[in-house]
Amino acid sequence: MVSRVIPVDDFDLVIFGGTGDLARRKILPGLYRRCLSGQVPDDARIIGAARSDMDTEGYRQMIREAIAEFGGPEAADGKAIDRFLTRLHYVTVDARGDGGWKELHDLLRKDVINAFYFSVGPGLFGDLAERLLRFEIADTNARIVVEKPFGRDLESARALNATLAQHFNEDQIYRIDHYLGKETVQNLMAVRFGNVLFEPLWNNHYVDHIQITVAETVGVEGRGAYYDKSGAMRDMVQNHLMQLLCLIAMEPPSMFDADAVRDEKLKVIRALQPVDYHHIVRGQYDKTRTSADYRTDAEDPRSHTESFVALKAHINNWRWAGVPFYMRTGKKLKARSSEIAVVFKDLGHSIFPGDEARHRNILSIQLQPNEGIKLQVTIKEPGPGGMRLVDVPLDMTFAEALGPDAEGVPDAYERLIMDVIRGNQTLFMRGDEVEAAWAWTDPIIEGWKARNDVPKLYDQGSSGPEDALMLLHRDGRKWREIKE
Repeated sequence: MVSRVIPVDDFDLVIFGGTGDLARRKILPGLYRRCLSGQVPDDARIIGAARSDMDTEGYRQMIREAIAEFGGPEAADGKAIDRFLTRLHYVTVDARGDGGWKELHDLLRKDVINAFYFSVGPGLFGDLAERLLRFEIADTNARIVVEKPFGRDLESARALNATLAQHFNEDQIYRIDHYLGKETVQNLMAVRFGNVLFEPLWNNHYVDHIQITVAETVGVEGRGAYYDKSGAMRDMVQNHLMQLLCLIAMEPPSMFDADAVRDEKLKVIRALQPVDYHHIVRGQYDKTRTSADYRTDAEDPRSHTESFVALKAHINNWRWAGVPFYMRTGKKLKARSSEIAVVFKDLGHSIFPGDEARHRNILSIQLQPNEGIKLQVTIKEPGPGGMRLVDVPLDMTFAEALGPDAEGVPDAYERLIMDVIRGNQTLFMRGDEVEAAWAWTDPIIEGWKARNDVPKLYDQGSSGPEDALMLLHRDGRKWREIKE
C-alpha cells in the first residue's frame, strides 16, 4: 500500500506564541515532517511571532534545537532541517500594544493563503484578533486557529465566541482539538459509515454499552498551577472525551462535509441527559513512598481538584435509548491508553451450554499508544476435546496492517494544520458545539461545589478509585482492563 500525499496551496502561516512550548514540541516539528513528505509548497513560509526579543537567525537556531529534540527519526536529516529553516521568519510582536504589527504586515504575502495560529492563552485572543484587522494584516479570506482551553465554563466560552465573532466569521475560525486529528478517530467514521457490516448494528438493539477511556501515567508535575484551576472534567471530559462520544453516537451526516458532520455532533451533545451525581466519581491520586500526591504536585495542600473522573451518561434519542456510555479519564494510572470500546449484547439464544455461551463481540478503537481497530469475535478453540469457544481479535493495528506506510502517517497536529490550509473545518469544533458542551458540563461542576464534594483517593499505578469500579459493577458490567 502506497500513501498518497496531496500538496496544499501556497501559504504564509503566522504562529503567535511561536517561541512557546506547544510551538516547539508539536507545531514546528510537525510542519517540518509535512515538508519532508512533499505536502508543503516550496515557497510556503512560517512566521514565528512572540514578545521575545530575537531576530530570525536566533529563531531558526531555537527551532533547529526543537526539531533535534522533538522531531523524531526525521530529525537526523541535517540537510532537510537546513532547507526547512530557510522558510522560517520571526517578528517580535506586542500582543497588547502596537509594536511589531507593521513589520508583520509588511512581511506577509497577500496573494497566498494567510493563516494565524493563536498558540497563546485565551486572554490574548481578542487582542490578537483586533490587531490583525486594525493593521490590515488579515482579511475575510484569512483563517485563525485557536487552542483549548476555549473558556472554563459556558459564560466564558460565550464571551470568547462573541469576541472572535466581532472580528472574524465562523467559517474563518478553527477551534483545534488534537484528539480529532488522530488517525484512528478519523478511521472511526470510515468504519461506521463506510461498511455495511457495522451501521445496521450501531443502535440500542445490538449495543449493550460503550466505554471511553483516556488513561495517563503522568501526573501534573510542572503544570500543577494550571491544572488545579481546571481539573480532569474541564481539561479532558468537556472537550476530548465529549468529541469522541459525539463521533461514536452521532447520526450519519448527509455528506462528509464540515457543517453536516458538526450538525450531527451538536445534536448528540444536546441530547445528553444531565448526569445523576450517583453516576459520577471523582478521584485524586495519592502519594507513594517515591512519588508525591496530587496536592503536593499542585502545590495546594487543601485542593479538591480531581485528577480522575468516571461517569455514566445517557443520550436521550431513539438510537441510544437505554444504552449507557461510560467515560473515564485520569492521571497516574497503570498504563497510558486511550480506547473506545463498543460492547455488543449477548446472543438472544445460544446453542452452547454453560460458560461457553458467555462471549461477546467487542469493537475496540485504540487511539494510543498503538493506533488501530480490533473486533473481538468468538470461534472454536482449535484441537480435539469438544466445542470449546475462545475470543480472538480481528486486528487492524496500523503499524502491522500498513507496514512501512504506517511510519508516514502524520500525527494529529500535522493533519489538522494542513486541514486549516485546505479550508476544511470538519475536524474542528464550531462555536455552538463548544457552548453546548459547556452547558452540559457546568451543572456537574456546580453540583460538586454545592455538595462540597471531596475526590476519592486512589493508588498511583491503579485503574482509579474503587468507586469507579462499582459504577459498572452495580450494572452487572466491568471496565475493560487499562493496558498498552
